[in-house]
Amino acid sequence: MTAPGVSAPASVTGQTRNLALATAAFAISFWAWNLVGPLSKYYTETLDLSASQKSVLVAVPILVGSLGRIVVGVLTPKYGGRVMFPALLVLTAPFVVLIAVASNLGSYPMMIVIGFFLGIGGTTFAAGIPFVNNWFEPSRRGLATGVFGAGMGGTALSAFFTPRFVNWFGYTATHIIIAVALVVVAGICWAWMRDAPSFVPSTEPGFPKLISALKLPITWQMSFLYAAAFGGFVAFSTYLPTYLNDVYEITDPTSAGTRTAGFAIAAVIARPIGGALSDKFGARLITAISCGGAALLAVWMITKPSTGSGLAAVDFIGMAIMMGLGSGSVFAWVATASPAARVGAVTGLVGAAGGLGGFFPPLVMGATYDEAGHSYTIGLALLVAFAAAACLFTVFGIGRSASESATESRVKEPRVEKS
Repeated sequence: MTAPGVSAPASVTGQTRNLALATAAFAISFWAWNLVGPLSKYYTETLDLSASQKSVLVAVPILVGSLGRIVVGVLTPKYGGRVMFPALLVLTAPFVVLIAVASNLGSYPMMIVIGFFLGIGGTTFAAGIPFVNNWFEPSRRGLATGVFGAGMGGTALSAFFTPRFVNWFGYTATHIIIAVALVVVAGICWAWMRDAPSFVPSTEPGFPKLISALKLPITWQMSFLYAAAFGGFVAFSTYLPTYLNDVYEITDPTSAGTRTAGFAIAAVIARPIGGALSDKFGARLITAISCGGAALLAVWMITKPSTGSGLAAVDFIGMAIMMGLGSGSVFAWVATASPAARVGAVTGLVGAAGGLGGFFPPLVMGATYDEAGHSYTIGLALLVAFAAAACLFTVFGIGRSASESATESRVKEPRVEKS
């Protein structure tokens, strides 16, 4: 008997193909979503921006990409991922070009407005989780959603390639190339992507479904934890070029982009590992390790470890790994603890919380930057407090569900040797 929302065992090829397509679409949309951060120094110089103006410019697409996930999370169960992914990619493409137009005109207000709509690219996550969940059985959803979540590596692609594309092809041409890539991937998804055979379009009105999801404790619990894990990743991956410039005086956008890409890649690799470990050991344990580890590494970051000795790299990569593990474990938790009929709405709400967790830190960092001391001590201290609170909440604040107890029993069950 096939579990609800899961395709038949014979569709392994379909599972693999659709997971790969969803991950690719997620990655290219995240590249577009994170276009502003890697070029923040360029905008600061050409538009003469203050630290606060720069942080707002970086954060606005994050805000819309976060809140928009609520809408996408409700629409996906109705229209399916095969419709939603191409639609979101095509909608994002014009704003990739328009933000270059706004910059060329030297209009900061216009860039803010266009950046608002550029946030559409960040909503694809909410389409992917219910889409992937429908293709995989519950025991493999942690790994599957973790692999899909690795598409957040689009931020690494953006950090590494965007400054280089500007050097190779020019500023405006870079944005045109990325817009064309979005349209091409949208066409590929439309041609080859399919919803799971068990997918049945929801006829339930979206608003009541959203209200129902808001009444679930799991929605609020996972929203808080995802804001800590994925929100931290988004904040660092978008603001790290600015941080490296302000604290370590790494002024070359290409050099800062390479380091930011390394951070993002570490998180991307860790995310499916976090999902797989959650399938085996339980999401609670992996999430607690993630949040606790992030708090300790943020304490170390306050001391400004040296770049010359490589200690700063160890600190940042360790932080990326912790946040990647947590991003994977939280959605493994969502996949097993949410009612099947509410996975889309819960995903949208939790995904929105994760994005919002990445929206506020750049604003706080910009507002609390100590220019004389070249430090972000206050902002990092707040990160320590938030991550530590998330760790304690994970361990003591969430009751154990039946599925979690079953996982723990399976892990503790002694192996019986065959004679």
